[in-house]
Amino acid sequence: MAYDISKFQTEFNVSRETLNLLEVYEALLVKWNDKINLISKSTVPLVWERHFFDSAQLWPMIPASALSWLDFGSGAGFPALVNAVIAKEKRPDLNFTLVEADQRKGVFLSTIIRELGLNVVVVADRIEKIEPRKVDIITARAVASLDKLLGFSAPHAHKSTVLLFPKGRGYESELTAAQNHWHIEEKVFHSMTDSSSVILRIEDFNRVK
Repeated sequence: MAYDISKFQTEFNVSRETLNLLEVYEALLVKWNDKINLISKSTVPLVWERHFFDSAQLWPMIPASALSWLDFGSGAGFPALVNAVIAKEKRPDLNFTLVEADQRKGVFLSTIIRELGLNVVVVADRIEKIEPRKVDIITARAVASLDKLLGFSAPHAHKSTVLLFPKGRGYESELTAAQNHWHIEEKVFHSMTDSSSVILRIEDFNRVK
């Protein structure tokens, strides 16, 4: 049974125009997935639930003053690119930078950005090689352990940067491991799409001396 996209519209209070953009995104994702394996084939019929809704649940957690968003290992565009679609309607001043080392995935992301007219740039490089950028929001989905993500984030964070990291059932052990190297102030939000998953919202972190 097809996903009822009105659920997405109701939950995130977006316009029909935004839904139309996401439908274009979905169609291009399905088309490209046959060539470069952007998402698991088992989730292709579940794009709205497993990928769009899962990504958009970060939207209510972003600071109202945020102007810049950095996403690591963007792949098919989750979670940042979905939020960039929402931002086109609700926060057009919010700019996004997606970091993706895989050239083919970078071309896919650039295609979506161009087709949807989004305020997004793609950096085709490894995360650890990009120049420091002091940004307001940093995200990453299924990229690395929390310990490594904090290391990746540190050069790009300022005192008010918010980190938003979706994590699966092993998040507690990741937190424990990361706390051996970092002081972390985090809030844990249960995922709206998977009862065993969470979103870690980290507002302050510093490396242990």
